[in-house]
Amino acid sequence: MALVISLDAGTTGVRALAVDENSTIVGLCYREFTQHFPKPGWVEHDAEEIWEAMQAVIAELMPKLDQPIAAVGVTNQRETVVAWDRRTGEPRHRAIVWQDRRTAGACDRLVSEGHLDRVRSLTGLGLDPYFSGTKFAWLLNEGGVSAEHLAFGTIDTWLIWKLTNGATFVTEPSNASRTLLFDIQALEWSEELCNLFGVPMKALPDVRPSSGRFGVTAGTTALGSGIPISGAAGDQQAALFGQACFEPGMTKNTYGTGSFLLMNLGTTWPEPVDGLLTTVAWTLGEGEPATYAYEGSIFATGAAIQWLRDGLGIISDASEIGPLAESVQSTGDVFLVPAFAGLGSPWWDPYARGTIIGITRGTGRGELALATVESMAYQVRAVADAMSGASGLDLVELRVDGGASVMDLLLQLQADQLGVPVTRPVMQETTALGAAYLAGLAEGVWTDLDEVAQAWQQETTAQPTPNRGEAEAMYSRWLQAVERSKGWAS
Repeated sequence: MALVISLDAGTTGVRALAVDENSTIVGLCYREFTQHFPKPGWVEHDAEEIWEAMQAVIAELMPKLDQPIAAVGVTNQRETVVAWDRRTGEPRHRAIVWQDRRTAGACDRLVSEGHLDRVRSLTGLGLDPYFSGTKFAWLLNEGGVSAEHLAFGTIDTWLIWKLTNGATFVTEPSNASRTLLFDIQALEWSEELCNLFGVPMKALPDVRPSSGRFGVTAGTTALGSGIPISGAAGDQQAALFGQACFEPGMTKNTYGTGSFLLMNLGTTWPEPVDGLLTTVAWTLGEGEPATYAYEGSIFATGAAIQWLRDGLGIISDASEIGPLAESVQSTGDVFLVPAFAGLGSPWWDPYARGTIIGITRGTGRGELALATVESMAYQVRAVADAMSGASGLDLVELRVDGGASVMDLLLQLQADQLGVPVTRPVMQETTALGAAYLAGLAEGVWTDLDEVAQAWQQETTAQPTPNRGEAEAMYSRWLQAVERSKGWAS
């Protein structure tokens, strides 16, 4: 029996885990790294510190393993960009993180110049500082980065470069499709877009399939030399793969600080639609068609629980939210719209602000807790409805992961809102598992998608209440609250 190592480089920390052929985790190590906030709205990481943290977790993991390693997979925070010197491998600037908003003005200018429709038609994305293109441009124009001997990449590219000691400069389509520089229909870097953003194409990595050999380890970590690096994907696409959502219409949601809902659209390139992102989910092998997905980004789900804890002091630990919400029969017609930083999909209103409506003297901690959990289910429904409407695909099940998915109450509320089963898997590390599956498929650890799908196991499923009248009425009422939250900030 062989193992697959998954290297997961998240936004606040990195983990290395080992998975066997039965999709069982046999070892996992984690380490955080520093968050830098040099100015309001700016978020940066030290790329060398990320690499050092990854070396450390690999070194901690390896002594726990007693089986041969067949392959390595990589998954990563998306849209975060690194610039380094091809000759020395030294970063030329701190990495600019996906959360960073310094290029908002540049995005506004491109929209005012009329570029949005063309950018969306090629990339499936909007013009927002969330994505990588304007970050690359900022590094060149204002960050003091020279174009000479320049390597530009997302975190997957940086880690694979380091793992191979500079021998491999690559990315794959799910990450490339988040840069604003990649034509997701042609599956190649767009000269037109690179010219628009002022990014030299020669500074960008080769694009290889998400499942396929990128290179081999070069002894720069405790992994040693000669182990194939054979799978990579951005974190949300990796989670879709790790949830075995292989058929069109299959959908997953990750309940994190925010939530990311992805629906498999199959291999037909979909026309972009307002309110949703169109992205490449993965490619399996040279010459194989891409699988596409709709993505909805919800800015605040777990963040609302954090606000109850840190802002209001209603709870002292996030784990208290479920029991507190279950301590009341209803919210008493109280609704929360957690638009703390605006509304994401399907509204994309940066000027919306958080709203609590319906408060009376009878409103207490329990009602606010339940309203918070309900708001998570309502937001996910709004995105799921938009996806089904745009794709013409009926949602038949939602597979969920992320911290808040441990709440059975949330799963039941979500099932009632969607009218379909909501399933939590046994294996919660779906992002890392997806990267492992991509790598293992390329090296024959798993033979095909059917074998991977059979390895996926459910822990629990919430079935929707047959009579959805109350759920429909509650959702309609919540949408009224959404309307009142829109456009509040000037």
